[in-house]
Amino acid sequence: MFNSFGGRFVGGPRKRLAFLAAAVLLLTGYTLYRQSSSSQPAIGQPTDGPAYWVQFADHVPSNEYQLLLDARSARTPAFSGLAASRWTANQQQQHELNQVIRAALTSAVEGTRDTTKLWKSRRQRVVEAARNAWQAYRRDALGSDEYHPVSHSGTNLTEQGIGYFIADVLDTLLLMGLKNEYQQGRDYLVQHLGFEQTGSVSLFETTIRVLGGLLSAFHWSGESDKELLRLANELGLRLLESFDYDSGIPRKHAVLGLELTEQTKAKQQSISVAEAGTLQLEFRYLAQLTGNAEFRRQVDRVTQFLSDASKRDGLAQLYLNATTKRLEGDILRMGGASDSYYEYLLKQWLQTGQTEPALRQQYDQAMDGMKKYLIDVSAREKHTFVGELKGLTNGKPRFVPKMEHLACFLAGNLALGATRGRALGEISPLTLSARDREDLVLARQLGDTCAHMYFDMPSGLSPEAVYLRSADRTTGTETSFNSTFRSAQPTGDVFVNERDAYYILRPETVESFLILWRITGERKWREYGWRVFEAIERWTKLRSGAYTSAHDVLKVPPPLEDKMHTFFVSETLKYFYLLFGDADAVPLTRYVFNTEAHPLPLLQKAS
Repeated sequence: MFNSFGGRFVGGPRKRLAFLAAAVLLLTGYTLYRQSSSSQPAIGQPTDGPAYWVQFADHVPSNEYQLLLDARSARTPAFSGLAASRWTANQQQQHELNQVIRAALTSAVEGTRDTTKLWKSRRQRVVEAARNAWQAYRRDALGSDEYHPVSHSGTNLTEQGIGYFIADVLDTLLLMGLKNEYQQGRDYLVQHLGFEQTGSVSLFETTIRVLGGLLSAFHWSGESDKELLRLANELGLRLLESFDYDSGIPRKHAVLGLELTEQTKAKQQSISVAEAGTLQLEFRYLAQLTGNAEFRRQVDRVTQFLSDASKRDGLAQLYLNATTKRLEGDILRMGGASDSYYEYLLKQWLQTGQTEPALRQQYDQAMDGMKKYLIDVSAREKHTFVGELKGLTNGKPRFVPKMEHLACFLAGNLALGATRGRALGEISPLTLSARDREDLVLARQLGDTCAHMYFDMPSGLSPEAVYLRSADRTTGTETSFNSTFRSAQPTGDVFVNERDAYYILRPETVESFLILWRITGERKWREYGWRVFEAIERWTKLRSGAYTSAHDVLKVPPPLEDKMHTFFVSETLKYFYLLFGDADAVPLTRYVFNTEAHPLPLLQKAS
């Protein structure tokens, strides 16, 4: 047999095959049982309370975990000649997780979660940052889609603009209690925004920022502002025109005011899996609010196509081709062009009250493939990270130890999936499956690595991507870096390619800090967030009160660029505000954040 955390199988090949087959069947059945929406859900069934549950804090389902590892290794290899990662949640990490669980349960009993005046003052600093950013935008570029604070100007994505900036930040202003600023933005949209325009816009970006922002603002205003819903419905109807390929693959670009010409269609034959797979939360909620089932039907067609598409051990290549109706691309990764596809597999399942098990199964399969091929540990400092596979098109895939900032969403997403949004102090340790525990271990490890992407830089700001010194999975040789790579700590494991040294105020790491703090109760995630906020305040804030991107995080002071992306206010500041605020604000069990940080309520079940 196997030992608890790995080892060799004793027995002949027939016994081994029989054992693995049985393990796969048993694990599949057990997983479906835990994740079903029946009267025995995986999370929340025990009612005895934290004082009783704390006795199970040291529980480790070793046999169940071994079955999980066996089933994962028994899956047909997706690549020939490629060594798989050997990452597992080891005994030390399992023990550390038990300590976190014990502390969370103890805190729940004693009521010791941190709600001090310190955090209230820090949260107020974030409110001031949002107010200053809005006032600078209003003064320099009100109505513009994009804001350039250094030159005090704005630009539009179409001739008239589509409310890109204002719609994206409205719910942040509302949640922070900035009522005057919210009213200014809301009134501008209602009085000036119209979607009968020439030109094309990104279907993905317009959906997550403008449509998602309007829907969230409508909900958080009490679902009484019919003008916001009118705008969301009008935009949704125009975006629907992009969903007309027989295959179910939407177009990359939406033309709001004119029908697509055949020439335009011919130019738009591919779309990334993130762009196609990150429309569902918004259109499903819009369908519920308006009663127009066509909104949901179209995005469900996309979901079904992605479900049916051939993948590599649950992992999707980066692009969908509307002509060949196949996945294409040379890379597998969790960063750009794929990230939010995996995010929405989980969040669609949560949004529907965990009633669509196929979505959860696809998510789990993808995470299994990720753990098998993309997760690695750096050679010296032992940072756990998610890398990339390149070379798929020539049949010789190779592992590249590159981790994008975008991939830092994974830490929070894994934790969210493990507990379905509930805090560890609110559930019995016995209800956590071996997979749940593994995901929590990996979430905490990745969260620490994403923190190092900031803290290892002289400016305290993260680059767009880092490369990590790792050992080749076959030869054991350490990664070597040429002169285009730099590091603030030459003996460390984190390196930056010159082309990736910029920082554009991205939110993914702070997002994960928020979710990890909410679920684990560990104070360190809040402290990490405060360190990041202080670096942003120090290096990217302008005298005007606006914030802007940094060109090179390895320089002090970092040279600045001329753009404050909408997601800085929409996402980054919102996540800071919630991280420093009360744990029950925007509860993770009742809301899903779209990939632009717009919190949407779970869908109501049909009566």
